[in-house]
Amino acid sequence: MRLSDYLRLLTLAALWGASFLFMRIIAPEFGALNSAFLRVLFGALGLAAVLACLPSPVSFAGKFRPALLLGVINSGVPFFMYCLAAKWVPAGYSAIFNATTPLMGAIIGCGLFGERLTPRKWLGVLLGLGGIVVIVLPGGGHIPANILAGAVACLTATSCYALAGFLTRRWISDRGGLDPNILAFGSQLGATLFLLPFFGGSLVSGPAIPWWQGEIWGAVIALGLLCTALAYRLYFRLIADIGPLRTLTVTFLIPPFALLWGYLVLGETLNSRFIGGATVVGIAVWLIVSGGQLARTRPG
Repeated sequence: MRLSDYLRLLTLAALWGASFLFMRIIAPEFGALNSAFLRVLFGALGLAAVLACLPSPVSFAGKFRPALLLGVINSGVPFFMYCLAAKWVPAGYSAIFNATTPLMGAIIGCGLFGERLTPRKWLGVLLGLGGIVVIVLPGGGHIPANILAGAVACLTATSCYALAGFLTRRWISDRGGLDPNILAFGSQLGATLFLLPFFGGSLVSGPAIPWWQGEIWGAVIALGLLCTALAYRLYFRLIADIGPLRTLTVTFLIPPFALLWGYLVLGETLNSRFIGGATVVGIAVWLIVSGGQLARTRPG
């Protein structure tokens, strides 16, 4: 890997780590659904501006519908889940659960897509599940309702990310591929269209929202343009340049950045059980990601 690749990887981790901070700021004020919709809306607008500046014409090459559906699975539902979790758990918790994406990928790949797990990867799965239990189960054995709800929301999001990874291979990569900028825009457009009816319903029948808050809108714009539009461009470009396996190492780097932003901006603190569980999850993800690709046992 070149120095520029390392710098882009660190930038991507810093951006996605900051996204948990911004969601922690926005969701309590605007609500989880509204926050998720505004994130994908500004992300789509930012990517549309990028495409408008490119010299080549925009063509989905017959993959417009798959790109929209991937947006629902890879952005619409996960972003909503993380905005829900932001109401209940600190940003650092959400970031650690986000790092379980390769863990969920191993489970979903084995169960639904014919991937064979080696003993090393099975060990990673078991360690990862144990690490999650350590994080959500405080001393005394009683799990607070907010921690449990936040954990379920985050794991639902990472399951969607993992599923989207396999569907991207089936719907996009195995059919000739697609320009990363176009794929990123299509996915955010699909997520926006998916969340739009729910956002409209929330405006009509939901509780009153104090919309006129300049500080919150600043976080919304940063979340949409920087942590979504720019981050997805970096993400898909890294996959093209260094491959998906190396790009997945960003999941190790996101939690430290999320913890740093949460500490600096929100004054969040972490206990020893969280640090221990996060360490176990990190080892589990390393066991699953390292050592080559998963072997496939039957056609996708």
